[in-house]
Amino acid sequence: MQAILHCDLKWGIGKKNDLMFRLPKDMSYFRKTTLNKVVVMGSNTLLSFPGSKPLKNRTNIVLWPGGDKNRAKEDGFIMVESLEELFKELKKYNTDDIFIIGGAMMYHTMLPYCKYVFLTIVEADGGAEVFFDNLELLSNWSLVEESEKIEDNGYTIRFTKWENSSPCEG
Repeated sequence: MQAILHCDLKWGIGKKNDLMFRLPKDMSYFRKTTLNKVVVMGSNTLLSFPGSKPLKNRTNIVLWPGGDKNRAKEDGFIMVESLEELFKELKKYNTDDIFIIGGAMMYHTMLPYCKYVFLTIVEADGGAEVFFDNLELLSNWSLVEESEKIEDNGYTIRFTKWENSSPCEG
């Protein structure tokens, strides 16, 4: 299992239940990386998508305690109501195909179970209200790949890959 996201220089990941930056190259990378995979999110992340609809060409699993199961069926996503139910559902899939895609609480909760984090670092301060765990301060996480700096919609970004030396079993 892995997580995929972008953050600013302060490890900020969002404000007002939305992304802080519009980054076409990062969005393309996200799309390419998660296409035909399993994406796992909290209900606020789903609600932040256009039309509050799940992502196309992916298996969408949404942790949504008390959510509407009829809506889940109509919109084509899998709704789970607890972490226990989530872990049971995730056992049906290859762990290499599972991506945690938000929000902050889902990232924080699932980070110990992730083998990798695909993190796009934006060299800016986005004025975040929510933050990702600072991987530089966690002894079991190490930076294993880093791209050259790239310009994306007026921002400088770097694609990075972090590895967890001791992921928990789900």
